[in-house]
Amino acid sequence: MFRPENAQSLVGIALTLAVCWAMSEDRKRFPWKLALGALFVQVALVLLLFGLPGAQGFIQALNNGVDGLAAATAQGTQFVFGYMGGGAQPYAVTNPGGLFVFAFQVLPLILVISALSALLWHWQILKWITRGFGFVFQKTMGLGGASALAVAANIFLGMIESPIVIRAFLDKLTRSELFLMIVVGLATVAGSTMVAYATILKAVLPNAAAHVLVASIISAPAGVLLARIMVPEKPGQGGFYADYNSLLKYDSAIDAISKGTMDGLTVVLNISAILIVFVALVAIGNGMLSIFPDVMGAPLTIERILGVVFAPLAWTLGIHWDEAFKAGYLLGVKLMLTEFIAFIQLGAVPAGEMTERTRMIMTYALCGFANVGSVGITVSGMGVLMPERRNEIIGMVWKALVAGFLATCMTAAVVGAMPRELFGQ
Repeated sequence: MFRPENAQSLVGIALTLAVCWAMSEDRKRFPWKLALGALFVQVALVLLLFGLPGAQGFIQALNNGVDGLAAATAQGTQFVFGYMGGGAQPYAVTNPGGLFVFAFQVLPLILVISALSALLWHWQILKWITRGFGFVFQKTMGLGGASALAVAANIFLGMIESPIVIRAFLDKLTRSELFLMIVVGLATVAGSTMVAYATILKAVLPNAAAHVLVASIISAPAGVLLARIMVPEKPGQGGFYADYNSLLKYDSAIDAISKGTMDGLTVVLNISAILIVFVALVAIGNGMLSIFPDVMGAPLTIERILGVVFAPLAWTLGIHWDEAFKAGYLLGVKLMLTEFIAFIQLGAVPAGEMTERTRMIMTYALCGFANVGSVGITVSGMGVLMPERRNEIIGMVWKALVAGFLATCMTAAVVGAMPRELFGQ
C-alpha cells in the first residue's frame, strides 16, 4: 500500500540525484540508462530477498547464522577473558545490564568473521560469490570487468582490501573508474563488521542481519550511479575485462586463518581507538557548549546541532518529522564520527522511542564507511597501492565522501519508498 511516507522517500531519491548532478564534472552527460539500471538492481534485490516465497526462510537462516557465530565467538571470548567475556560470574550480580562489555561482546566477532572470510576466500567460495555479483553489475550497469569485480568485492571486503583484488589493473583505471572504486568503498561495509552491526541491532530490529546484509549489497549500485554522475566516463574509455585470478591469495587454510585474524586485529584496534577518541571529543565539545545558555529549554549539545542540520535530509528518506531530529543526529554522527558509533547509538534507542520503520531505514542509511575518518584511511591505503596517483586520489576523495554518504541515503530512500508490508511491518 502506497502512503505519503513513501512519496517522501521518492523526494529523497530525486534530491540525491540532483545534488550529485550539481557537483558533476560534466553536467551535460547524465547517465540515464545507468540510473534506471542501478534503481532496477536495488529494487530487484530487495524484492528478491524480502518478497519472494521462501525469502523468510532465508532471512531466518541468516539470523540464525549470526546468532550461531555470536555464540561460537562467545565461547572463545569466555575462554580467554573468563567472566569479563560473559562467562560465569564469581560475584553476585546486582546490575545484569552492566555485564555487557562492548570490547568483549562485539569486537571479538570482527576477529572471527575476518578469519572466516579469509578462509572462504581461500576455498574459492567467497571468490565465486564475488564473481557472481560482478557479472550482475557488469551486465546491468555496463561496468568494465575490473570495475565490476572491484564493486562486487567491496560488498564483502574492506575499502582497502577490495582494490587488491584488481591490483594488476589499478594503473589502467580511468579517472572515472578510480573515483567509482573509492565511492563504492565508502558506500559499503566489510563483511567483518556486518555481523557486529547485526549483533548490535538484533534486540531492537527484527531481521537485523538481513537488513544489514542487503544494505551493503544494494548500496554498491547506488555508489556506482552517483560516482558516474559526479565523474562521468569519457566515451571510448574503460570497459576492459578483469582477470579473475585475483592477486589476493593465501598459501593454505592455516595461512588464510592466520592472516585473516591479524587483519581483523588491526580493524579491532582501529575501531577501539577511534571509539575512545571520538566519544571523548564529543564529551569535550559538549563541555565547551555548556557555557552557552539553554536553547528551547535544553542544553546546547553536539547531538542537538547535528539533529537540526540533518533533520531535513532524514525527512526526505521517508522518516516522520517527529523522529527526523533523532534520525538526523544519527546521520551526523555517521558522517562526522563513524558508522560504528552511529549503530551503537541506534541500538541504544529504546524500542518505544523509535518506530520499527524508522529504525529499519536508518540501518540502510548508516551502513557505509563514508565518514571523515575514512578519508585518511582511503588516502593512505590506496596511496600505497597507487603511489603514482596519490595526488589524484587526494584531489577527489572529499567529493567521493559526499557521494558515498549520499549513496547510503539513496539506498535508505529506495527502501523507504517500498510498502512497509514487504518487510512485515
